[in-house]
Amino acid sequence: MKLHTCTGAPSPRRVTLYLELKGIALDQVEVDLRAGEHMNPAFSALSPNQTVPVLELEDGTCIWESSAIRRYLENLNPEPPLFGSDPIERATVDCWSDWVFMRGLIPVMEAFRNHFPGFRDHALPGPRPVAQIPALAERGQTLFSYFLEDLEQRLQAADWLAGDQLSVADIDALVTIEFAERGIKAGPAAAQAAIAAWRDRFQRRLNGAA
Repeated sequence: MKLHTCTGAPSPRRVTLYLELKGIALDQVEVDLRAGEHMNPAFSALSPNQTVPVLELEDGTCIWESSAIRRYLENLNPEPPLFGSDPIERATVDCWSDWVFMRGLIPVMEAFRNHFPGFRDHALPGPRPVAQIPALAERGQTLFSYFLEDLEQRLQAADWLAGDQLSVADIDALVTIEFAERGIKAGPAAAQAAIAAWRDRFQRRLNGAA
């Protein structure tokens, strides 16, 4: 197996953080997004959305969405579990993962891709042109601030988003915050102490996994 990825991009980061926490080593191939390698016909054959990451299996099968890649690897490497250990835990992780994606990651993506000139006519990933809508950039900034408020409230009640154990929901929340800090210059306020404590816990887990 090999992972087509791009260091620093948010969707690949969702997978590489997962790999790090699971202790899984994969051959990785860097895709130069700035140079447009993801839009080349050869790469488009691997990923219909022209996005990274892509997990290419030995038989040529390609899995080209972050969540699907992690699900596949979790089935092969169930320990330590990052999708939950029983049906209730798995459903809870799915709920919070979807919440992060809809309430956090999509708003940050909208704020980023609808503002920066480099995404003119590419406000959404894929092979067809999509015009930027400045109002979506403004709305994304606002929705991300709401996401942080709600995340702070959740983490005041639980150590991890889905309950007692770190999961892919926490990975996605961390990636969302990192993406916002770098891409739209927005992040948690100093007063959001529960988020800061959660990030410290996460870093300790990463240090232990290293």
